[in-house]
Amino acid sequence: MSIYRGSGGSGDANTDATINEVTELVQDALGYKNEAATSASNAATSASNAATSESNTSTSETNASSSASDAATSETNAATSETNAATSATSASTSESNASTSETNAAASATSASSSASSASSSATSAAGSATTATTKASEAATSASNASTSETNAANSASAASTSATNASTSESNAATSATSAASSASAAATSATEAAASAVTAASYTPSQTGNAGKFLTTDGTATSWGVVTGGGPSLGTNSIIRTNAQTISEDITIPADTNGMSIGDITVADTFTVTVLGRWVVI
Repeated sequence: MSIYRGSGGSGDANTDATINEVTELVQDALGYKNEAATSASNAATSASNAATSESNTSTSETNASSSASDAATSETNAATSETNAATSATSASTSESNASTSETNAAASATSASSSASSASSSATSAAGSATTATTKASEAATSASNASTSETNAANSASAASTSATNASTSESNAATSATSAASSASAAATSATEAAASAVTAASYTPSQTGNAGKFLTTDGTATSWGVVTGGGPSLGTNSIIRTNAQTISEDITIPADTNGMSIGDITVADTFTVTVLGRWVVI
């Protein structure tokens, strides 16, 4: 059965129906191409975000210079993010190329166009995943930078504490040196005192006459030298509370009783030869 189609003539109905289906598939392929282009644009945005993450990571690396290990790890993560983003961009570009190829192939085969669209959708999903990974790595880089800053602060605190300890140690050392000097001065003064004491003892010993054979005598001086004197003119007291006073019976020395002095003896009293008792005051012998 023929159907009139204008100047193009007539054609078979079954064949026309097949051409219409292919035309619809071509339209679908064009739609998939647009979707693939959108995916490519999104992937490019992901790549831009990844580049921004890399820049932020570089800044974090600079701020975290005091913590080389953490900064190096952040730099490695940022590089990995950049690589993933570049891979995503490449995948997106490949998807776009595949979509264009799918469009060309769609003219011949609707089935190939559908497969290409599916591939483009998978690539877009991969690009989205890569963008998410880049965001995660940027967050990890920020955390590493924060940790590095904390480490730097802790290091500064430790350095301050060490400086304080060194100052205290220096002060203690100075105090110890001062104490040692004082101790040395005290020891020197003590040695000097000991020497002077020994000299004083020798001098004192020189002023004391020998005690041998001088029992019962008293130490006296004439203003120049010391000597032992004999106790005369009275003996020890006797009885409880010294009820009896005694005196010797012989005077064996020269005695002068001053004018303003009274004296008393219990007799008899004998003045030995060559000795004299001079009374200027009063002397009573009972």
